Amino acid sequence: MDDSADRRPPADTDALPAVRTDVRARPAAGPAGGLGAITSTLREAARHTGLRRGVSLLLKVNQTEGFDCPGCAWPDPPSGHRTAFEFCENGAKAVAAEGTKKRVDPAFFERWTISDLLEQSDHWLEAQGRLTHPMIREAGSDRYAPIDWDTALGFVGETLRGLKSPDEAVFYTSGRTSNEAAFLYQLFARRFGTNNLPDCSNMCHESSGRGLSETIGVGKGTVGLEDFERAEAIFVIGQNPGTNHPRMLSTLREVARRGVPIVSINPLREKGLVRFAHPQKPLDVLKGGEWLATHHLPVRINGDVALLKGIMKAVLEREDAAPGTVLDHDFIAQHTAGFDAFRAALAAADWGEIIEQSGIHRRMIEQVADVYCASKATIICWAMGLTQHKNAVANIQEVVNLLLLRGNIGKPGAGACPVRGHSNVQGDRTVGIVERPKPAFLHRLEAHFGFTPPTEHGFDTVEAIHAMRDGRAKVFVGMGGNFHSATPDTDYTAAALRSCALTVQISTKLNRSHLVTGERALILPCLGRTEVDRQARGEQFVTCENSMSIVQMSRGHVEPASPHLRSEPAIVAGLARATFGDDEPGDFQDDAPHGIAWKTFADDYDAIRDAIEQCVPGFEDYNARVRAPGGFLLPNGARDRMWRTEGGRARFTVHPIPRIALGDGQYLMMTIRSHDQYNTTIYGLDDRYRGIYGERRVVMMDGADIAAAGLVEGQVVDLTSHFDGEARVAPRFIVVEQALPRRCVATYFPEANVLVPVRSVADKSNTPASKSVVVSIAPAGHP
Repeated sequence: MDDSADRRPPADTDALPAVRTDVRARPAAGPAGGLGAITSTLREAARHTGLRRGVSLLLKVNQTEGFDCPGCAWPDPPSGHRTAFEFCENGAKAVAAEGTKKRVDPAFFERWTISDLLEQSDHWLEAQGRLTHPMIREAGSDRYAPIDWDTALGFVGETLRGLKSPDEAVFYTSGRTSNEAAFLYQLFARRFGTNNLPDCSNMCHESSGRGLSETIGVGKGTVGLEDFERAEAIFVIGQNPGTNHPRMLSTLREVARRGVPIVSINPLREKGLVRFAHPQKPLDVLKGGEWLATHHLPVRINGDVALLKGIMKAVLEREDAAPGTVLDHDFIAQHTAGFDAFRAALAAADWGEIIEQSGIHRRMIEQVADVYCASKATIICWAMGLTQHKNAVANIQEVVNLLLLRGNIGKPGAGACPVRGHSNVQGDRTVGIVERPKPAFLHRLEAHFGFTPPTEHGFDTVEAIHAMRDGRAKVFVGMGGNFHSATPDTDYTAAALRSCALTVQISTKLNRSHLVTGERALILPCLGRTEVDRQARGEQFVTCENSMSIVQMSRGHVEPASPHLRSEPAIVAGLARATFGDDEPGDFQDDAPHGIAWKTFADDYDAIRDAIEQCVPGFEDYNARVRAPGGFLLPNGARDRMWRTEGGRARFTVHPIPRIALGDGQYLMMTIRSHDQYNTTIYGLDDRYRGIYGERRVVMMDGADIAAAGLVEGQVVDLTSHFDGEARVAPRFIVVEQALPRRCVATYFPEANVLVPVRSVADKSNTPASKSVVVSIAPAGHP
C-alpha cells in the first residue's frame, strides 16, 4: 500500500490546542446526586430530545419491558422492586444523546471535509447527532460520500477475501454490543478464520478476569445485589461510582442507612463516596443526603499492593494475638491452597516499606483492618483504579487474598465485585468475544456449525495496534466504540489505523475513529439501544448481561433515527453473506461441511439465542428464561465454592510490593473521567463533582506539589511522559488544585492518552497501564 498519500498526523499535533486560562477548581457544594443531578438530567433531555420525548424515553430505561441503559453495567433491582425511574444522571445523558434530534447525514458530509472535522473537539463531534446513511471515504479523498448498503457490504467482503491470511483482519468490539450481535460477530470472525477479536475489556477489566480466573476459577464477580443487603462491611477500591456507576450510590445509600461501614480507598476523595442525596427521594434531597464512606484512605497511585498487604498483615497480627478468633481456619483448610507460603511472605513484609509505598499511616491501616475483622461478611468492589497498572493482576489477587482470609467468597453478604463499565462488556466476553478462546468453546462451535474454528490465539487490543502499525493487519472492523480515542499512545494508534487498507466503523454517532482511517473507510450506521428493531420476522429484542451475571431483555421503543439504519446483528449477517456468499463456506474454510444460516439469524434473533444455548454453558432454555421478568442468573462456580482452578481450590498468591521510583521533578499520573463523559463520549466540559468547569485539558495536582514546582493554579503547562527512554508530550494543560497524595497527578482521558506508552502494559493481562504514567511538568513552551 502506498504510504505517501494522505498520511496526516492527528489534528492535535498540527497546532497547539487552545485552552482557557481562567480555570480554577471551585469547591463543589452539596452532595452527589440531589438537585444537581435532577437539573442536569432535565437540561440534557431538553437539549437533545425535548422534555416530553426525553421523559418518555427515560421511563423505559431498565424496565422489564424497556431497554437496558446504554451506560454502565450496574444491575437493576429484581422485577417487582423497580421504581418508574431506574436511571441515573449519566444514564440519562447517554439516553438523551442517543435520542437526539440532530442528524449527521450526507448533507453534513458535503459541508465538512475530514480535515476540517479533525480540527474539532471530541465534544463537538459527539454533539452533531446521529449517523443516518452508510458512507465511504475513497482512497485519497478528504470527504465521505454516500454508498448503498449492498455495495458497502460487498466492498468489505471483497476486501476480506483478498487478504493473504484471515489473520490480517481485526474485529474489535465495544461493550455496548448485545449478546446476539457479539455472538454473531465472533462467529463471523472465526468462520473467516481468525481469533483477532480484541475488545474494550482488554483496556479495562482484563486484569480482573486474569487475576480472578487464576485464583478462584471464574473471571467475574461473585456477588449479587442481595448480598449488599447482608454485608457487614463494604470496601470500594480504585473506583469513582458517583461518576462512573451512579446507580451504585443508591445501593451504598441503603448500606449506609443500616450503619454498615464503607471504606473508600482511592488517591482522590471522590464526592460520590462522601455524601449522596437520592434524586428521587425529596426528603433525602432536602436534608442533604446520606453520608457514605466512614473511612477514606488516600492511597498513592499504584500503592494498592502495599496497602492491602498492610491491612492483611494487621489482620494476621490480630490472629496471632488471639489464635482462632480472626481467620476462617475451616474455610482456609477446606477450600484454599498456598496459605502457608502466603503467610510467611506477609510476615516478612516490612511495615516501613508498606507505609512508604502506600502513603498511608500505619494507624489508618490498623483502623481499616479492625473494620475488616469485625465484619462477618465483606464485599470488596473495585474498578480501573486497580486494573490499569503494570502489576494490575497482582492488585486483584491481593484483593482475593484479603477475601480468602475470612472466607469472604461464596457466602451471603460477601464476595468479589469488579464493577464493569459498559453495559454489556461482560456479556460480550461470555458469548465469545475473546482473543484467547478456550478449546471447549471452539469444540462446541465446531460441533454445532460444522466448521473448524482457528485455535491460535488472536490479537488483543494492544497487539492489534502493533499489528496494524507494522503491516501484519490490514483491515480493521470496529463494532461500536471509538477505538482511536479509547486506546493508549494516540499518535502511534493513529499511525496504526492509517496503515490499514480498510477501516470499517459500525456506529450510532460521529467520533474521531471515523476521521483517523485507513486508505479507505466505511461508516455503517446502526440502531441504538433505544430504537425499535424490525426484521423480516417481526420486532426483535436483544439481551445483555450485567456486572452480576444476570441476563435480561432489552427492547427499543422509539422509531429509528433514520430508515437507513440497520441493527448490529443484521449488519454482521450482511457482512458474512457478502464475504462467504449466501450460507456458503468461506475461502479460508474449504473443509467446512456446511454453511451457516446467516439470513435466518438476521431475521429472527431467537435463532441466535438457540445457537448460543448450544455453544455457551449456562444458557439452557435461553429464549424462555430471558422472557421471564428480570431474566436469569448465569452459573458461577466460585459463588457456590466450586473452584475451577488448577488443583480445585481457591489460591492464595504472593506478590512483591511494587517500587514506585520517580526522578526529580517527576510525578505518577493517572487518567480519569470527568462527570460529563462516559468512556470516550464527551457530553460537556464540566466536572461538577470536582468543581472544574469549562475545560478538559487540566492536570490536577496537590496544592503542596503546585507550590514546590514553582507553579500556580491556572498556569498553562506542558506534560511529558517518560518510559524506557521514550518521551511523549501533551502541550498546554491547565494546572488545577485537587487534594491528592504528593507527587501524584490526574488528567482526563482521552486528552491525555497521547502520554500513555503503548508498550507500558500490565503483566499477564496486557492492559495499558493508563493509571501509572511517569510524567514531568513544565511551564508551556519551556524545554
